Amino acid sequence: MLGKIRVRNIKIYANHGCLKEETLIGSDYLVNVEVDADLKKASQTDELSETVDYVHINSIVKEEMSIPSKLLEHVAQRILNRIFVEISIAKKVKVAVSKINPPIGGDVQEVTIILKSKR
Repeated sequence: MLGKIRVRNIKIYANHGCLKEETLIGSDYLVNVEVDADLKKASQTDELSETVDYVHINSIVKEEMSIPSKLLEHVAQRILNRIFVEISIAKKVKVAVSKINPPIGGDVQEVTIILKSKR
């Protein structure tokens, strides 16, 4: 039984960007993660060890977002990689990283990159 676990709008203050000011000052980000996995065992056993622990996902996101990168694509790929390594039942993963109020010379609410991968 394939199911989805979504962790939405993880709000993080981090220091990513190509401009020196961005990495010094930092800005707000929102991260969304969606994991497709076989949730049949979890639905029957009621055991946390049989599902995708969203606390674990949140921890991965916070740890990877704390490492400064020039590109959001790089951060998102690291999050994807860790989910596949650390959560064995993950079949497909989608990670969206949004920079809130990016400094791009206009009134822009956010920019978002989305990466998807599957085993």
